[in-house]
Amino acid sequence: MSEPRGRFITFEGGEGSGKSTQVKRLAERLRLRGIDVIETREPGGSPGAEAMRKILLSGAAKALGPETEAMLFAAARGDHVDELIRPALERGTWVVCDRFHDSTRIYQGVLGKVDPKLINALERVTVGDLRPDLTIELDIPVEIGLARIEARGEQLDRFEAEDLEYHDWLRIAYRTLVEHEPNRCVLVDATPSQDAVAVRIWMVVAERLLRNQPAVAASGATG
Repeated sequence: MSEPRGRFITFEGGEGSGKSTQVKRLAERLRLRGIDVIETREPGGSPGAEAMRKILLSGAAKALGPETEAMLFAAARGDHVDELIRPALERGTWVVCDRFHDSTRIYQGVLGKVDPKLINALERVTVGDLRPDLTIELDIPVEIGLARIEARGEQLDRFEAEDLEYHDWLRIAYRTLVEHEPNRCVLVDATPSQDAVAVRIWMVVAERLLRNQPAVAASGATG
């Protein structure tokens, strides 16, 4: 008998909202429950996509316009899906991903004003019928998110370096996405402590994806 399909959870949100941290914390909690899980990210997650990540986040493709950026993100996503995400889900492994197709819809589609027909066509080619079972949208006031990024003391990437107005519109676009797709997307306030945010995320995952699934002990741990 084949393994049941794994669950696919994605994290979205503006810059500095803590996606990478919460991806890691959720994956750790799932493992304590005995669930086989992979953490990944976009752009990236597979060798080909990681190579594309360097180009996209460096800003080297910005001058080519949002349509070209959308196609480059799609190329990276196609490799990621084929090489990592789909095979993992098919063998029953859960996948927790820092960003997925919603980022292209928002950054290049809404903010970059790329024609929705192109965005949809790229999704059909690279993603097909694959959709997240749950998307956590981490919501944070722009000033707080950008202050967190500044506190890291690292060089800003292509999108972090955009102006305040850009980030304000980004937050609005993500909140609108959640309103339009409440069955898949959940808005989580990312302003409290990392522990508090992790607890809220776990409550959402437990309610939506684990309600009827028994816990399995993992290496003597309890869920």
